[in-house]
This record gives sequence, C-alpha cells and structure tokens, in this order.
Amino acid sequence: MNIRELDKKTKIAMAAGVAVLMTAGIAGTAVAGSADDDATDRPIPAADLQRASDAALVETGGGKVTETEVDDEESKYEVEVTLDDGTQVDVQLDESFAVVGTKTEDAEQGDD
Repeated sequence: MNIRELDKKTKIAMAAGVAVLMTAGIAGTAVAGSADDDATDRPIPAADLQRASDAALVETGGGKVTETEVDDEESKYEVEVTLDDGTQVDVQLDESFAVVGTKTEDAEQGDD
C-alpha cells in the first residue's frame, strides 16, 4: 500500500501524530537547553579520564570522582572529587594533568 491509497482520515491522523512528535521534541530541546550552563558541559573523554582522575585524587588525598569537565572556563580539565565527609573539591588541571588550582566547598555550603 502506498501513501496515495490511504484515505483522508488516515493522512490527517498521520500528520497530527508527526506534529505532536515534532512539538514534543522542540519543547524538550528548549527545556534541556535552558536549564543551566551544565547543559554545555562536556565530560573528560575516556582516553584522558583515568589520568585526570588519578591526578585529582592525589591532590585531594582520596575521595570519589563525582563529575568531570573538559575545557571549562578555568582550565583544560576539571575533576570534582567528593571526600568522605561530603566536602566537594574541584581540581583544575592543565593539558599535562598538572594541578593549576582547587576550590573546596563544604557539604553544608552547597553550590552557590
């Protein structure tokens, strides 16, 4: 059966279904794009993740890597480490995985 053989009601139903799907896709994209700047964050690629994680964990003396980002506004790599007490430490690394800065946030302080 080809599209010329479909009756008018079927064609209208198909067009309405396509319109609904397109509208949902556009709305979903708008919500995802407007949530916050995290939508543009890119995680560290797998090829560099282990080296970046190791460097950050050495700097913090342990903990758990909870988030990563490449090419953020402060450095080539950013690795967020959560310590056992809930403190979060953002470790900034250069292209050679050398520490260029850290930022500590207490568990109670939050992410302001």
